[in-house]
Amino acid sequence: MSPHSASKREQARKLLNTELDDVKGKPLGEWWTRPVASATAVALSVTLVAGAGLGSNLYAQSSLPLSVASSTISSSVSSNPKDFVADITASSSEQNLSLQQLLDSTEPGDTLDLEAGTYAGNITISTPLHLRGNGEVIISGNGSGRVITVDAADVRLSGLTVQDSGIDLSVEDAGIFVTKNGINTHIHDNQLHNNLIGVYLKGARDALVENNQILGRSDLRMNERGNGIHLWNAPGSKIIGNEVRFGRDGIFVTTSKDNQFLNNQLSDLRFAIHYMYTNHSEVSGNFSSNNHIGYAIMYSHHLKVHDNVSEGDRDHGLMLNYTNQSHFQANRVGPTEQSQAGPEKCVFIYNANFNQLLDNDFERCHIGIHFTAGSQDNRVAGNTFVQNRTQVKYVGSRFLEWSNDDRGNYWSDNLGFDLNGDQISDRPYRPNDMVDQLVWRYPLSKLLLNSPAVELLRWSQSQFPAFYPGGITDSYPLMSQPTREHSSQ
Repeated sequence: MSPHSASKREQARKLLNTELDDVKGKPLGEWWTRPVASATAVALSVTLVAGAGLGSNLYAQSSLPLSVASSTISSSVSSNPKDFVADITASSSEQNLSLQQLLDSTEPGDTLDLEAGTYAGNITISTPLHLRGNGEVIISGNGSGRVITVDAADVRLSGLTVQDSGIDLSVEDAGIFVTKNGINTHIHDNQLHNNLIGVYLKGARDALVENNQILGRSDLRMNERGNGIHLWNAPGSKIIGNEVRFGRDGIFVTTSKDNQFLNNQLSDLRFAIHYMYTNHSEVSGNFSSNNHIGYAIMYSHHLKVHDNVSEGDRDHGLMLNYTNQSHFQANRVGPTEQSQAGPEKCVFIYNANFNQLLDNDFERCHIGIHFTAGSQDNRVAGNTFVQNRTQVKYVGSRFLEWSNDDRGNYWSDNLGFDLNGDQISDRPYRPNDMVDQLVWRYPLSKLLLNSPAVELLRWSQSQFPAFYPGGITDSYPLMSQPTREHSSQ
């Protein structure tokens, strides 16, 4: 804090302390306005508002101009003269103090209200405070560095438009950059536009990023862009209700735990949500559309991924890569209402073990589920596979059962029958046969698909099931498609 700012705050304290004795005992609603001689060229005025509190409680309020411009401090003070929590109002036309100087003059617990206008960015917040805009406040980095750096605990940012950071990934240019000191940072109801990285939580524990609109860079090549929200080692942090478009990944997290990503809308990105080395966390209620991949879950374990939607994504709706001991339930992957086809693969599972895939809907993809690389001990039941060109692609020789507690999955191409009316097919469903294995291993063999030899091979398998080469068996396939409601954009 500069000596000049400190002296002004000390003046305010002295004024309040001298007035407190007069305020005590005054009737509710009495107001005083007293001019005070200033030691500087700035005229100071103090307005005290007194009212009868409960018991011996006393409340006072004062306003003190910081300069000849419109910045003021209004502080609420209790009967303890040492208490001083300020509510500061600043305008962008201020000539005497920059936004950084105003931030440096605050004390823990202050609120700095910015009037409508554009302010120069590249600022650092090193005091617990609330920086608040009214929806018409722009803080611009002018294409250089980080627009706002939060380097203190319990900081709150709201109602701001944060824009135009630098574009250097090597130094992590961002709209809002929160350091490891930014514990309990709350970033809400802001707009972040044209930044390399929208919000970066780097080592910040228990942060909350909610209800922000983040529009990243679309003018750069994909690998040159930053992520909408980026977390590194930010345990306990929550990302809730944000809208993210453009940039590289919507939400990227690595080396963290105990995170929650809830009810975010993510579009026009590479990956909507990208998990790396992050455990014991939750991803739920999110909506992904028009991305390369919806939910890329990699090298993580003990996750709860449920009630998410991937609609109209390009490559995969859901990708599990070295993902273990996690729970995937009530997710939907499919096309948009306007398109006829979903992603290339609804689900891609690569070396993922001990997971549960329950009650998900996979519709109209080129491949419903691609299962490979030794994935084992996964429970797959209650899912619907509807009008996928290839329901299952499993390149392996082991026999895998996809049902649980006498309940399997619904397959739209299953021609089974149900004589006893229990809504379970009377014969098992096998999505792949020896011909499928042959084509996957030797793609040129597609030329022989209509040959008599292939027809004979398929007829032989149907008559002698022992000829099946291994693969997926659903012993209790569902006869009717379960009806479920999914969130939409």
